[in-house]
Amino acid sequence: MGDQPWTIQKVDKNILRMLALKNITRGKIMKKLLVRFLKYLTKNEEQTETFQPGPQQGKEEEDQPEAQIIPPIAIEESKQQESTPKIEVGETKLIAESKKKAKEPTKTKGKKPKDGDIVTIDPRDIRDIMELMEVPFVALSKNRTAPIDYESLDGSVKVNISGHPPHYVASIYDWDIILFVSSKLQELINSNKDIPPRTLIIPRHELLKEIYKHDGKTNRKQMEESLARLQFTGIETTIHNEDYRYRGGFGFLDSWGYTERKDVKEFRITLSQWLYEITCHKGALLKVHPEYFKITSGLKRFLYRTARKHVGTQNESWTFSIENLYEKSGSEQELKKFKYKLKKSVKDNDIPGYFLEWIEKNGKVSVRFINARKEIKRILSEPNDQPSLPFI
Repeated sequence: MGDQPWTIQKVDKNILRMLALKNITRGKIMKKLLVRFLKYLTKNEEQTETFQPGPQQGKEEEDQPEAQIIPPIAIEESKQQESTPKIEVGETKLIAESKKKAKEPTKTKGKKPKDGDIVTIDPRDIRDIMELMEVPFVALSKNRTAPIDYESLDGSVKVNISGHPPHYVASIYDWDIILFVSSKLQELINSNKDIPPRTLIIPRHELLKEIYKHDGKTNRKQMEESLARLQFTGIETTIHNEDYRYRGGFGFLDSWGYTERKDVKEFRITLSQWLYEITCHKGALLKVHPEYFKITSGLKRFLYRTARKHVGTQNESWTFSIENLYEKSGSEQELKKFKYKLKKSVKDNDIPGYFLEWIEKNGKVSVRFINARKEIKRILSEPNDQPSLPFI
């Protein structure tokens, strides 16, 4: 293995962590070696890397692939593990074919799919609702009972989220289901110009697989509890409701159900009219990094969504004060405790696609969200042998 050269395949978190972690190197000699090594890798990248992004509709920004250093053995293993689930699409029903009966999808440009056509599901196509990434619509913890109250400084944006006993307030973990459903609606919009349905019927194993959960009775029960919280969590807001068309009680879901019989195990999910209209609005969704579902910390999930919304793939960085992040998170902890946990999360620096930097200046504390790919390119483009390594 020592005689085989390492190759670069998409710039991903492995190479990013090399720059972000403080214990990479301490001396100037090591810095020179690190920089030369990275320059060698990127020189080969342009010659060997051929990334073909999936099709996009509308004017939504396109995600860029990230850097990853992979040994030859790891590359061979990854080739064996590549698989793509396939989904059958109907007007109101999405059914995944079994692996034995699955066929390769055949797409004809400009041709609308008919009932029974298969649409390929790519994990890179999971999407979040951009307008709801800005403010606290969900709790960071799984057992919150206290309501969430948020109002922007200018008073134009108001959000009040409340639970319905005995259910807790819907959490950022429950939101995984909304990510999946919104992605399915976008898929229908992209493949069929007809108006997508508000009710989707989704096989249990497909839903669990896409949000990185095992298909079993325990996870099915947890899924049912999540759906109940999404249905019974009450929403009052000015977002997509400036003229107060939606008054009274409404939640994220109007209804849901689960059916299990001989050969059928499926969820039936109906979005609320409010959430459905937001999701179907042109350019309303942003792609989510597949690693997002593996983030176990509610605070880190919030940090990723904040970075994805404001930095995205085009901006170089974005800075927030601690107080601003505290308000946007909707955390029920005291500011002092929130600050302590936030600093620890920034120190971990393991948000996919972004660097986090803790800044203390003139008695004020802020967090800078940095586009990791652009930062690496900036560092490697510096002509001298000792470029500035911001996190070392």
